[in-house]
Amino acid sequence: MPISLAPFRRASAIGRRLAALLLTVVTAACASPSAKLQNQARQFGLTAETVIANGFRLDTYSRSGSTASERLHVYLEGDGRPYEAGILPSADPTTRASVALPLQAVDPAPSLYIARPCYNGHAVDPGCAPPLWTDARYGEIVVQTLADALRDYTERRGFKKLLLIGHSGGGSLALLLAERLPQTLGVVTVAGNYDIDAWTDLHHYQALTASLNPARRPASGLPEWHFLGAADQNIPPALVQTALRRRPNARVEIVDAGHAQGWPGLWPGILRKIADDLAAGDR
Repeated sequence: MPISLAPFRRASAIGRRLAALLLTVVTAACASPSAKLQNQARQFGLTAETVIANGFRLDTYSRSGSTASERLHVYLEGDGRPYEAGILPSADPTTRASVALPLQAVDPAPSLYIARPCYNGHAVDPGCAPPLWTDARYGEIVVQTLADALRDYTERRGFKKLLLIGHSGGGSLALLLAERLPQTLGVVTVAGNYDIDAWTDLHHYQALTASLNPARRPASGLPEWHFLGAADQNIPPALVQTALRRRPNARVEIVDAGHAQGWPGLWPGILRKIADDLAAGDR
């Protein structure tokens, strides 16, 4: 009696499909942090562009928004992974889990995500060295490079006003950038690292002596919104809320979130609140 090869062919086809699926899973698991970020941005429908500022390549992700506006919302990511195991400088400081991109994805306004120098796979670029994502992560080079890049971008695209939005260490940078960008309309921090000295003391980290500390800079007087997570153990509200409330024109709110958890669900409501506050200020 002839033997049918059909079951073996079906098994072989199933095996090939399983092998392809396994390869996809393994490839995704092995993808670099920058590749994962790029894939996430692509899934959100964001447009990728690399810009040059002060000799550094900065990755950006933008969307035109659902309505025309001369105001651009700028999203600044947290510190990512400056160190491996908290000891050795990381070979790639890019965040492993973006908080800023999911917030940008639900923002209907024109928006731009801009990475810091040496992040997003550029750690080996000329001019890059570990101090730029460790001790000097909020230093002069980083802040001025971002300021120059944003100034050029707004001029090229015709935006007149900026709303600077930063998560964690990106909040520090948003406050520092506001000093240098006169088109800034306001600053929003999300679980923001306002006082970097208090933060390093709390966690017994090495002091960031080559960085600028927003808490020790003159307040700009611009409208500020500071949202702190009630469950945040990285930057607990008690660490910064009293100092933040003393800043002129600052609004401080503690919400039901952690340091990186819970923010996308809250974000549409937060954006509406900011829009209402800005509209009231215009009247």
